[in-house]
Amino acid sequence: MHTVAVLALDQVIPFDLSTPIEVFARTRLPDGRAGYQVRVCATRPETDAGVFALRAPWDLEGLRGADTVVVPGTADPAAPLPDDVREALRAAAQAGTRIASICTGTFPLAATGLLNGLRVTTHWIAADLLAATYPELRVDPDVLYVDNGQFLTSAGAAAGLDLCLHMIRRDYGSAVAADAARLSVMPLEREGGQAQFIVHDHAPAPRGSTLEPLLIWLQDNLARHLALDDIATHAGLSTRTLIRRFREHTGTTPLQWLHRARIRRAQHLLETTQHSVERIGAQVGFGSPTAFRDRFKRTTGVSPHTYRRSFGRRPPEAGSAQTPLPALLRPGSGRDRRRAGGEDQLTA
Repeated sequence: MHTVAVLALDQVIPFDLSTPIEVFARTRLPDGRAGYQVRVCATRPETDAGVFALRAPWDLEGLRGADTVVVPGTADPAAPLPDDVREALRAAAQAGTRIASICTGTFPLAATGLLNGLRVTTHWIAADLLAATYPELRVDPDVLYVDNGQFLTSAGAAAGLDLCLHMIRRDYGSAVAADAARLSVMPLEREGGQAQFIVHDHAPAPRGSTLEPLLIWLQDNLARHLALDDIATHAGLSTRTLIRRFREHTGTTPLQWLHRARIRRAQHLLETTQHSVERIGAQVGFGSPTAFRDRFKRTTGVSPHTYRRSFGRRPPEAGSAQTPLPALLRPGSGRDRRRAGGEDQLTA
């Protein structure tokens, strides 16, 4: 039987911790036998899991002899990694153990040096911090997970399910993985990348800067056909100076900024209106439906139709009353989870 050790570090995120426990523990082989034995391991008798304290039955010795070690995310990814955890993970890697991280669990795994030079991912909101903290990594924020063979990393929240199902498929094949997916009420494979869930901010210029009026004008004129010369003329700048100032203030070029703003407006229209995809493409400034679909999929990882199916507001049935949905209750612990997900690295 395949043994999975789930490592519960201090401030472990309960969702990330429970995902591998539930998915692997419930996996059954065709003859009814359990596919996995699951161990929950911790560094101390009582672990802080935010809304509760956890008493794990195994200490770090539980990692020894495991076939797979899973490192769930923690609420403070910048927290230093204890030396005993670092050595235990390195020893497991030296023994050939497969090691996977979920969400911000990529941070403690990266702190061991085992991911140096590899392509990895994490929750999109933490991707920039991961890249800045560990420049030796190649951080891809647009995928659900990355499989490097011995080392695997996933994005946040539901992406942990995708990673676990992927590992089950590697271990026992598609039939067993599909059965595990049904138990989890999850598709075995999801369409699109984590990029479809990323919220792109487009107000990077400080108030009062020389670029702020131009960014407001661009937002107000997304539907117009705007070439680089048009933007430079409106700003009263040469194209060379315009590009330089854009990079200083936004970190990107004028046309890249414009494309992102158009796609973000299109996402909003797909979510909130029943306008056709062709009409929305024209509303946000694309010259043809094909150009709009190509740019939208390149930016978000999915087609406009798929995005609308996932996030669009469905019109009410005829004769039915619309009841306002209650506001979501957000925990006060500072560990509120934002939506995250996407597709695996093969479709990014």
